Amino acid sequence: MPAAVPLPVGVPPTGAGPSPKASPRPARRRAATAAVVLAAVCALAVAVLLSLAIGARQIAPSVVFDAVFHGGGGEDGEVVRDLRVPRTLIGLMVGAALALSGTVLQGLTRNPIADPGILGISQGASAGVVLAIAFAGIHSLLGYIWFALIGAALATVAVYAVAHSSRGGATPVKLALAGAAISALLASVTTGVLATRSATLDEFRFWQVGAIAGRDAEVVTRIWPFLLLGAVLAISVARGLDALALGEDMAKGLGRNVAAVRIVGGAGATLLAGAAVAVAGPLAFIGLAVPHMARRLVGSAHGRVMLLGALIGPVMLLGADVVGRIVFPPGEIPAGVMTALIGVPFLVALVRRKEVPA
Repeated sequence: MPAAVPLPVGVPPTGAGPSPKASPRPARRRAATAAVVLAAVCALAVAVLLSLAIGARQIAPSVVFDAVFHGGGGEDGEVVRDLRVPRTLIGLMVGAALALSGTVLQGLTRNPIADPGILGISQGASAGVVLAIAFAGIHSLLGYIWFALIGAALATVAVYAVAHSSRGGATPVKLALAGAAISALLASVTTGVLATRSATLDEFRFWQVGAIAGRDAEVVTRIWPFLLLGAVLAISVARGLDALALGEDMAKGLGRNVAAVRIVGGAGATLLAGAAVAVAGPLAFIGLAVPHMARRLVGSAHGRVMLLGALIGPVMLLGADVVGRIVFPPGEIPAGVMTALIGVPFLVALVRRKEVPA
């Protein structure tokens, strides 16, 4: 009988199963991710229920369910259906949009403190609204949406054009610098118009503070196509952003078209942030904080971060909105104020933990 030929160390015999040490880690990671996502879904369900039930008029959960699913509930049911359901839907859509946009922008610029303001998106939307009020005679939220979207898109194109026209192309540093320059320019234009037109200032300040109250179902029907398209574009570049995180040269070596990733991702982020800002105003810190929270929980893969961020973002926005309703009843603090109050401690903690590179 011939002697058995020894196999190299670490190579299992023919027919042997996989090494017992090879599979547990990915399995544990998938199980942990599934548990986190399930917890986020539960938190989102609670946030939605609180948003529908809590306000100047407290409504029992049983009445909320009856109003939403059976059209009953009397006067309380009408409050839920006509006022709080549109408000909650706006919170869901805007929170998810800002979280996805922030995730994409942080991946594109490889900048951990990037948010929808990094490419001038928020300032572009603000300038569009101010010009619409001052010179186009637009005085309704539905009218603001189009001008805010156009302003956000033009600002993003201008930032990319400035960065791309320089030697070496649109690198992350150049994108950030161009975004800061365009944002400063648009902010000065906005301030100049507001300083000379007091009536415009009175109307603009209610939009600028950031809120999801006072929006009706028609607003939802106007913005969901933009948000859907933006989400599809953002999700489509998730693997490209994973490759880009390794460096531009490495991404090209892996076969990724870096320019296409930046264009498609930038377009998706602009649609998401532009539509969100157009409807709710420039809400602070959601696009910055939520991606970091998601990475801490599920790792750095952009697909998982986008999935969890799309759940955490609405939880954060709806939670801030609910807290704003109950702090000084019967009055309300706008959600934009509350998100800033929540975001500042988070940013301080982020710096103290040295998660932002020097």
